[in-house]
Amino acid sequence: MIESLVYRGGAVESYDDLARAKAAEGTTWVHATGVTDDERERVREAFDLHPLAIDDITGNIRAKTEEFSDYVFVLLKTARLTRGATTFEEEITDDPVGIFFSNDWVVTLTTGTAEEIGRVRAAVESRDERLLERGADFTAYRIIDAMVDRYFDLLDSIETKIESIEDEVVASTDIDLLEGINSVRRELLSFRKLLWPAREAVGTLARGDPKPISEETEKYYRDVYDHLVQLVDLTETYRDLIAGTRDIYLNTLSQSTNEVMKVLTVVATIFIPLTFVAGVYGMNFEWMPELGWRWGYPAVLGLMVATAAGMGWFFRRREYI
Repeated sequence: MIESLVYRGGAVESYDDLARAKAAEGTTWVHATGVTDDERERVREAFDLHPLAIDDITGNIRAKTEEFSDYVFVLLKTARLTRGATTFEEEITDDPVGIFFSNDWVVTLTTGTAEEIGRVRAAVESRDERLLERGADFTAYRIIDAMVDRYFDLLDSIETKIESIEDEVVASTDIDLLEGINSVRRELLSFRKLLWPAREAVGTLARGDPKPISEETEKYYRDVYDHLVQLVDLTETYRDLIAGTRDIYLNTLSQSTNEVMKVLTVVATIFIPLTFVAGVYGMNFEWMPELGWRWGYPAVLGLMVATAAGMGWFFRRREYI
């Protein structure tokens, strides 16, 4: 689907013809999502977009910013937590969003459903028509800012998971808890791989290097850059937290195993001499004087009881049990 909006004379108008939308006076915003190859080619030809930039959107390319002769290309990725198709666990999925903007037009291309762009576009259509009045560079900023705000929501969800795991790790050594820890570690790693290129891409805009960015709008991009720096710092902090939580879990598991092994060692040590005595007098030798002795059985039984009691006293003195 291709949608074209043009802000002119204090109002927003819709255009079906891309060439007319681009040539119209005012600020033009064309958004294409879920389009076919032919529709994507129409947008590319109408705004003379570079074919390699279009390929970057459809390919799995990291976030970046490129400046062409008369427009700027920004590639970012949306991020959200979804259930995996095979693991049925939450994992981070991303969709690339291509943002092209010049002095008087903005083009956004997505391969998936970018809700962030939908919210900004709904604001333009309903109550914030003047957003386009401030120029194409400001409109691009609002789109990028909406995507970065969504990053905070995702990180809040991960933080909630970490807090829940920290409450459980000191009281349980369930294997499901370890799986939860590893799941959060994978999510943070995926999010980190998404954030670092995005910070570099927005950093180029924050410095005001591209020509279409006005001095007035530059400070807004610096604000988005600061948010991305904060996100990177929080992600690194959460990675340290979950790594510490994993160490606590492994230490708790090791301590629990040691306690079990200690009990088994005590039991085995007590029964070793008993087994020896029983083994000796269980042999079928013909000449064993004790077998004919009247007090042989009480003596052996007393020896075994005394040995067990002595070993128990020894381990209690050593605080093994």
